[in-house]
Amino acid sequence: MSSVIGVPSAVALQSPVTSRLHGKRVGMVVFSSYPSDPRPRRAAEALVKEGMLVDLVCEGGGHFPASETLGNLKIFRTPIKHHRGGKLSYAYQYSAFILVSAAIFTWRTLLHKYDLIYVHNMPDVLILSAMVPKALGAKVILDQHDPMPELMMTIFNLHEDSTAVRLIKILEKWSLRCADLVITVNDVCKRIFAKRSCSENKIGVVMNSPDGDVFRYRAARSYQLTEGRSNNRFVIMYHGSLVERNGLDVAVDALPNVLSRIPNAELRIYGKNSPYLEKVLARARERGLMHAIQYLGPKRLEDLVPEIESCDLGVIPNNRNAFSEINTPTRIFEYLALGKPVIAPRTVGITDYFNSDSLLFFEPGNPIDLAEQIVHASTDRQRTIQTAERGQQVYLAHTWPQERQHFVNLVDELLA
Repeated sequence: MSSVIGVPSAVALQSPVTSRLHGKRVGMVVFSSYPSDPRPRRAAEALVKEGMLVDLVCEGGGHFPASETLGNLKIFRTPIKHHRGGKLSYAYQYSAFILVSAAIFTWRTLLHKYDLIYVHNMPDVLILSAMVPKALGAKVILDQHDPMPELMMTIFNLHEDSTAVRLIKILEKWSLRCADLVITVNDVCKRIFAKRSCSENKIGVVMNSPDGDVFRYRAARSYQLTEGRSNNRFVIMYHGSLVERNGLDVAVDALPNVLSRIPNAELRIYGKNSPYLEKVLARARERGLMHAIQYLGPKRLEDLVPEIESCDLGVIPNNRNAFSEINTPTRIFEYLALGKPVIAPRTVGITDYFNSDSLLFFEPGNPIDLAEQIVHASTDRQRTIQTAERGQQVYLAHTWPQERQHFVNLVDELLA
């Protein structure tokens, strides 16, 4: 997601209750910005609410101060910025950030020993920053947002047997073995890590559920069939990172087939501009499709809510690649939380949780199949709503309050 989340207040980061975790010290590190990265933000807030004292090291930049204190959360923003580039660029950025975060944790642990160091990948070897606190008795959690081998294979078009991917797998195995507990985002990632890097008993799953205070539940049947349509448009919505693996080009390629049967269809795109987006839109102009496309830029999560409520259908138009096969996009739950039907690729990361009764599926990377599903959603609205209702039952089994309690229990068991 490219949307920026609002800054949490110091009041929100105070501990309202006492738990067994109360007063314990945590060092958390993430090579992204805080508070715009949702998973680290929710983890930090969950620990603070249990009364823990959290030092968080993250990348700097933007309008945020180099350091600030929000209740029991103290934030250290480094001068190192994460940006896309080649393999050598990534290696330099990762190495520099590891050195800086390790120095901060060493300094802070000499003042007050940590009970826990919480490391968010990428990279996996960011766990090196925890070595001094670990030697002095701190437990270490490694939160595997993404499996690096699959993501690097997708970004750089690498083969599984390439030297770079084999090296990344070795580093993953070493990093997971250094951790006392590994947390990951879905069942298929747990199976992958258990197969190649560490024992299954060492791995817990905490899913990326949307924030219920932002995405407030709304029943699918509460919408009138024509509600939310602007100028009688059938609105198809895409939001998220505008990169090739997420397949916006597949959605655009599906449009001619869709428009031939739904002349009032419109694709609305939300996300931070990128060279990939410019390439996709340039191709759409050449094909005369821009009358049916609106690019509306990046939005905060809070501002996405009315946009989702005014659409008819959400699409996750992923291309087929090593990463999308195992990913469970949070955007599916964001649409379902607000009662909107979703078309998503038939991949193991999604079919672990959904079946054809609870989600509209298409074959990844296939614009013809995607178009057929869009037309089906438009022409059989009652059945589409029923599918969304069953999808909402899956969402309700994985809301953030439930995932948060499971997360806190994992931390509590580790430190106990």
